[in-house]
Amino acid sequence: MNEGQSRFLNEINSPEDLKKINANDLPLVCSELREFIIDALSCNPGHFGASLGVVELTVALHYVFNAPYDKIIWDVGHQAYGHKILTGRREVFHTNRKHKGISGFPNIFESKYDAFGVGHSSTSISAALGMAIAADKLGKTDQQTIAVIGDGAMTAGLAFEGINNLATTKANVLIILNDNNMAIDPNVGGFSEYLVDIATSHTYNKFRQEVFKTLEKLNLANERSKELITKVNNNIKTFFAKQTNIFEGFNIRYFGPVDGHDVNRLVTILNDLKDIPGPKVLHIKTKKGKGFEPAEENQTAWHAVGTRFDKQTGEPLEPKKDIKTPPKFQDVFGHTIVELAEKNEKIMGITPAMPTGSSLNIMMEKMPDRAFDVGIAEQHAVTFSAGLAISGFVPFCNIYSTFMQRAYDQVIHDVALQNLNVVFCLDRGGLVGADGATHHGVFDLAYMRTVPNITVCSPMDESELRNLMYTAQLPDQGTWAIRYPRGTGSMTEWRTPFNEIEIGKGRKLKDGKDLAFITIGPVGKKIEFIIKKLEENGHSIAHFDLRFVKPIDEDLLHEVFSNFKKIITVEDGTIVGGMGSAVIEFMADNNYNAVVKRIGVPDRFIEHGTVPELYHECGMDQESILKAAEELLKK
Repeated sequence: MNEGQSRFLNEINSPEDLKKINANDLPLVCSELREFIIDALSCNPGHFGASLGVVELTVALHYVFNAPYDKIIWDVGHQAYGHKILTGRREVFHTNRKHKGISGFPNIFESKYDAFGVGHSSTSISAALGMAIAADKLGKTDQQTIAVIGDGAMTAGLAFEGINNLATTKANVLIILNDNNMAIDPNVGGFSEYLVDIATSHTYNKFRQEVFKTLEKLNLANERSKELITKVNNNIKTFFAKQTNIFEGFNIRYFGPVDGHDVNRLVTILNDLKDIPGPKVLHIKTKKGKGFEPAEENQTAWHAVGTRFDKQTGEPLEPKKDIKTPPKFQDVFGHTIVELAEKNEKIMGITPAMPTGSSLNIMMEKMPDRAFDVGIAEQHAVTFSAGLAISGFVPFCNIYSTFMQRAYDQVIHDVALQNLNVVFCLDRGGLVGADGATHHGVFDLAYMRTVPNITVCSPMDESELRNLMYTAQLPDQGTWAIRYPRGTGSMTEWRTPFNEIEIGKGRKLKDGKDLAFITIGPVGKKIEFIIKKLEENGHSIAHFDLRFVKPIDEDLLHEVFSNFKKIITVEDGTIVGGMGSAVIEFMADNNYNAVVKRIGVPDRFIEHGTVPELYHECGMDQESILKAAEELLKK
């Protein structure tokens, strides 16, 4: 939007400015805010559909509540672009997701209005309950705590754990259930179907309100009478509504569903709810991508946009390349699992709400009875896979690396402890770019290699990914974790014949005598350029691809340490406990003496930016690695 065309938005630098606007003009504010988001993301891509869907809710929340004193927690934080724009970040919003710019998610270090840092889903209710209990203990009895949960987040167990605990309290928490029937792909599961069907009748709500008003007039409205009425009205509701309300079954007041795109109606309702103490749910119906026709029609594709686009047509502005490029690793996985499943009828595919992002949708289309999207429920995905495996099937459980952290206990207790043949395919391993600290998949090699009964590996290229997947589904393989990065690899001709890979065996890619590089995964491709530069300067450099971090190739490491006193390990993951640590442990256990320089993600959380920018920041770019090698060679 042209700055001069904005009547209201340019004057809003805080929620206090918003509150000065006449309520009748709020629809115009919403229109300007929606247009601003479309304009900004057409030039600076990012998460798109979710924030467009909650424009009216965002305006209503900041019009009614007193943030930052009142706490607004945005679950699945990519809903919060409008929130950021209304809370003093409009003029810097063009830096969204850029290196050293503002984060694409709420961040407590960025603004006092960001009440809780998010990025992974389904945390809002638990966090809100903690804040509400804390407010009560601190005597802030007028503080409002609001959890905005949606975009698929209600399918995760953590949300239900929070609700279950909330139901036992009198905490002043308002849950706003943003029901758009979408996460990235369409929501799945019984609860999603329930939200489609649920409808509390106006007759019922009026009946309930009249009962409480009558009791209050007769001075009979005490806690015991309210509890009794709640139990009775759950049965009455089966007469007035289609089915008993799950929230009121928890003794949590439920209101809705209501139109989430009627800003004035939302303002009225939120003002009313402010005066109702205790736990309550407001169920709003919204449309993901609201106000931008292409996003409304194709909500999955417009969940997040990766390129600049024409804001009138939605057509991408990036020039199309005619050059044949390698496929994304995720697509190699998607096509390979189908090829393997055609040969092995025991293979199943599982993903927690990421069929498109992981490319399991390829199998879901061709073999719908053998591929499962379980919703945002990583713990369930792992134990569901364990149930399949113990029954003789071979589940390929595809979870983004950063989200696998949420199911670590299930990996250990339900899968590895029982030595079950579950193949974990960890997509988005390593630094992923603009999504930042909550989404970098940098801890997987470190946390997986500590678990017994598990094979942990990373392919250097697409052909190796196929061969590792092939090997993992052979008989009696036990538990596997195969991690690979976001984006494309290096091979244009990647559909190679399947070959079994010996478990725990790396390979020597190049011999040398002055210094040895040990790498794991696709970062090994970067080393080829560095070796060429070093050898142009007269050095002899060896290169070893470890391939497996567990079991580690001891024969290969004996060869390395027997012949080299200068060694550099390179990995796209944390250097604390990662592959380099495993190499140093081997050196210590076998009484070798060498200088080992570890290169990887340092021991801190890495913020957002392009992958090349983050590699440079972490000393993992080719120039930095070359410099480190030259310095080591001088010693």
